[in-house]
Amino acid sequence: MKIAIIGTGNLGKSIVKGLIQNNSFSQLFLTKRNIEELNEFKEVPNVFISSNNKEAITASDVLIFAVQPTHLEALLKETAPLLSDNHVVISTVAGFSIEKMEALIGSDTTIIRAMPNTAIAVGKSMTCLSGNTQKKEDLEIATTIFNQLGTSMIIPEDQMQAATVICASGIAFWMRLIRATTQAAIQLGFDAKEAQELAMHTSEGAANLLIATGNHPEEEIDKVTTPKGCTIEGLNEMEHKGLSAALIQGMVASFNKINTIKKHHNEFI
Repeated sequence: MKIAIIGTGNLGKSIVKGLIQNNSFSQLFLTKRNIEELNEFKEVPNVFISSNNKEAITASDVLIFAVQPTHLEALLKETAPLLSDNHVVISTVAGFSIEKMEALIGSDTTIIRAMPNTAIAVGKSMTCLSGNTQKKEDLEIATTIFNQLGTSMIIPEDQMQAATVICASGIAFWMRLIRATTQAAIQLGFDAKEAQELAMHTSEGAANLLIATGNHPEEEIDKVTTPKGCTIEGLNEMEHKGLSAALIQGMVASFNKINTIKKHHNEFI
């Protein structure tokens, strides 16, 4: 599979690292205005670095746009004359709808929106996908790419804003929870390195338990709470301080903000 990543910034680099780690391409083309920022990939076999978008587009089958929203419209206009029937366009740009992309490159082109997160760099992204195609093989191209970089889920496009909050912003929310757990561990007597290791691997274990068993979180919680025990004491104190409510309210606030940004962005595109 010949893949081009147009605009290889922070997210683009994360995708590149995941693709390389999983050997998910026959050729990989990376574009960026300042190509010196991509020097870490110069020696990787079958990876080609360029500031020329047109060359990368014509040489590839799958085009992944990982640019800022303000740059996407101009890039799609530049891309439109270069597209063939074999091209699949994947956009990771938040707030830029399939309808708007169709207006720029045509409704006959397969367009898929993808919302990965930065854990894609280690093959652990939760990526949500939606597309304008009914062709099973086109969606399979996207799911094949992103399933090798974690887990993917096909959703309706009108849920993409919520998915951005849950999955992309969600990385930051979980990092803050891990950081708080680390701080607690330090207060309880561990040094900083040990504390972070305890927090990281415990959170990983909790997630993997749910993934492996399919159980509801409360079912696993019940297994470690005993009458008058320390676990239920801690859980009740956290809830008294508003842990669950704070998480929910924070995510809803993030969702409201992203919709405000989208509304403002729509006025200019």
